[in-house]
Amino acid sequence: METQETMADYKDQIDQSMRKINEGDILTGTVIDVNEEEIVIDLRYFAEGVIRAQDYSDDPTVTAMDEVKVGDEISATVIREDDGKGRILLSKKEANAVLAWDRLEEYKSSQRNAKVKVASAVKGGVVAYLEGVRGFIPASKLALSYVEEEELEKFVGKVIEVRVITADRNDKKLVMSAKDILFEERREQEARLASNVEVGLVTEGTVESLQPYGAFVRLSNGLSGLLHVSQISNTRIKHPGAVLKEGEKVKVKVIAVKDGKISLSKKALEDVMATEIEEEEVKLPESESIGTSLGSLLAGIKL
Repeated sequence: METQETMADYKDQIDQSMRKINEGDILTGTVIDVNEEEIVIDLRYFAEGVIRAQDYSDDPTVTAMDEVKVGDEISATVIREDDGKGRILLSKKEANAVLAWDRLEEYKSSQRNAKVKVASAVKGGVVAYLEGVRGFIPASKLALSYVEEEELEKFVGKVIEVRVITADRNDKKLVMSAKDILFEERREQEARLASNVEVGLVTEGTVESLQPYGAFVRLSNGLSGLLHVSQISNTRIKHPGAVLKEGEKVKVKVIAVKDGKISLSKKALEDVMATEIEEEEVKLPESESIGTSLGSLLAGIKL
């Protein structure tokens, strides 16, 4: 039995196609064609929408052909009700000015990672675009260590993973960081490697940094461990800097490995040395030597 279709079945579609569209409205539709010059969108309206290539994004490193495919949903702002060909002229750039900041704020609050392509090098860092918004990555946040001015050009064109650390809608200020992610990745890698380090291992390392609570030592295997201030010396010291300096080579013993963190001790090696010296001092000669010495002594006594 065939279903009898009525006008009520098409009410939503009819209402959609008859709605009033004004300049400044943000519309969402389905991409039905993409080429180098424009994106054509089905708006479920009596007229199609079109986004010219120059109205797609402020990011000079991307094009619609690279990012958009037929069937995608896309939101854009109405900038003209008729482009001269009976189509509605739209701008994704203008929609981004409104919608992108909502997404950027969500990136910041959730600390979600994003991949961006570095567009250019500027004084003190590089420029990259996220959600079509121009953002800045400081030289101090581009790698694990500070990137010098002359090295910034090497990052141009590279795709890197970042987190949003500032998303200021009012001042249109977007700042991102790759360092936070790189640091976490290094810590995870170190934690995996640290699990293979044996407690009791004696090794050499280099003092990386001094803190009030101890010194961080980079070991010969590339891992970093904490030499707590209480484990530096048998003599009580207030600050590691009293006996250590950055860049100094030190011999240490691994005394604990927990949750990927390595605890070191220099004092433990001093205790071992002191024990060995003490044992040498109280060591008695062999019984044969005692007998010989006693015989020689008695032989020299006249009765």
